[in-house]
Amino acid sequence: MHAPVLVLKDSTKRESGSKVHHANIQASKAVADIIRTTLGPRSMLKMLLDASGGIVVTNDGNAILREIDVAHPAAKSMIELSRTQDEEVGDGTTSVIVLAGEMLHVAEAFLDKNYHPTVICRAYNNALEDAIAVLDKIAMTVDVKDRATMLGLVKSCISTKFTSQFGDLIADLAIDSTSIVGVDLGHGLREVDIKKYIKVEKVPGGQLEDSRVLRGVMINKDVVAPSKMRRKIVNPRIILLDCPLEYKKGENQTNAEIVREEDWEILLRMEEEYIENICMQILKFKPDLVITEKGLSDLACHYFSKAGVSAIRRVRKTDNNRISKACGAVIVNRPDELQESDVGTGAGLFEVKKFGDEFFAFIVDCKDPKACTVLLRGASKDLLNEVERNLQDAMSVSRNIIKNPKLVPGGGATELTVSATLKQKSSSVEGIEKWPYEAAALAFEAIPRTLAQNCGVNVIRTMTSLQGKHANGENAWIGIDGNTGVIADMKERQIWDSYTVKAQTFKTAIEAACMLLRIDDIVSGIKKKQAPGATQAPSKPKIEQEDDADNEQIIPE
Repeated sequence: MHAPVLVLKDSTKRESGSKVHHANIQASKAVADIIRTTLGPRSMLKMLLDASGGIVVTNDGNAILREIDVAHPAAKSMIELSRTQDEEVGDGTTSVIVLAGEMLHVAEAFLDKNYHPTVICRAYNNALEDAIAVLDKIAMTVDVKDRATMLGLVKSCISTKFTSQFGDLIADLAIDSTSIVGVDLGHGLREVDIKKYIKVEKVPGGQLEDSRVLRGVMINKDVVAPSKMRRKIVNPRIILLDCPLEYKKGENQTNAEIVREEDWEILLRMEEEYIENICMQILKFKPDLVITEKGLSDLACHYFSKAGVSAIRRVRKTDNNRISKACGAVIVNRPDELQESDVGTGAGLFEVKKFGDEFFAFIVDCKDPKACTVLLRGASKDLLNEVERNLQDAMSVSRNIIKNPKLVPGGGATELTVSATLKQKSSSVEGIEKWPYEAAALAFEAIPRTLAQNCGVNVIRTMTSLQGKHANGENAWIGIDGNTGVIADMKERQIWDSYTVKAQTFKTAIEAACMLLRIDDIVSGIKKKQAPGATQAPSKPKIEQEDDADNEQIIPE
């Protein structure tokens, strides 16, 4: 007898073959089951405790999975799915996971019958191509300018969310803000940058109905000297700087030895003259408001207040960019390079208001702003966080429509149509791929089935009658009304989905299912190699100095 050969170290664990497939499928199904109940308008909320002991209450698939720590590698890649979906299109995070879980679930039967995973994947990819073709067929184009359609659309996309009880409020905010920041690229293309130019400010207090879109920017700052400077300016001329308005300090420690008393006075006078010089260069342009990202000394403050100019200091870089987009000013790096064209005159009103015990500066009523702020008010922090998440989804939906104005029916109708068409086509698929292809067709029904389950109607009856209506791939618009569970025409009920979101959902789900199916070996327990003689030093916590407390790095945007 030969002695057994050890290839892997003792600490590593290796699983291979069908065991891995089943484990992966189990893990993915477990993830899908966690968020299955959050699909649709009648969805349940999940309450999560995060590491620092705070709570998150939400039914946004992505927000839930972001907070969960999982050990299984397959479950991890499922969670990645919803994240990519959220970054790509911003909606449909729950459906992706449910659909991918279902695709893997139907594949399990074939693996038991010793089908090769690549065969299943091939069938799935064919099914995906055909599904996208069906989407193209039933999609209808929509006019972006038509506000009522847009409202219905965004509303149906966020009706599954918590804020749907506030009616049109969130949908209005989303459409307003995205239509403000939309930029024409020519060729009929529009670019909407939500992350950079739409800022969501949450201010606890007041009611949700007080939330609104400001045609301009709001920052959590007050003017430097509230007693001397104006707090309300109509049609202000705004100058934006990103240089300090104080005497330059040496880069490293500089020592100057002074022998005579008068030299000290000269030094002080030079500092004062330097600042006066800078201020005069700025005041030459008769601004009403000067905003800088860096510091502003007392002396500069005195010159400005004497000239009746309001000043705000230490504004974040991102906020400064938004202000420049809103009022048309150019951010200047050195005061001596100021030109008339750099002064922003697009704003209609600058004023400082007090909410609770904090002051906020508003630069609003801009003529043609390319940046805006959404001001959210509400009773508690948790509520505001949830509203903000929903608003993000709503803005992504309206952005997708502005970019690609095509609609498909919601309420599970699209999936049923796809499913019916694929079933028909499966008869023409040759060879062994036919069965997995058919199974993929069935897997699409997971979405309407879950919708029906969450409404609490008789699932089997509802599904059978829906399948009957969709039998030949016609009546593409018949689906489930998620609120009541009644079978209805989605066109009349105005339940739509964005084409971009649907197509992305199908692609992501099927590609992920294929990827997980093709894994047949999991080796775990691999240790990272350490450099010889390197001992791990505990990393020191970084301590903030007060002068960089307002810096960009610390505040993650």
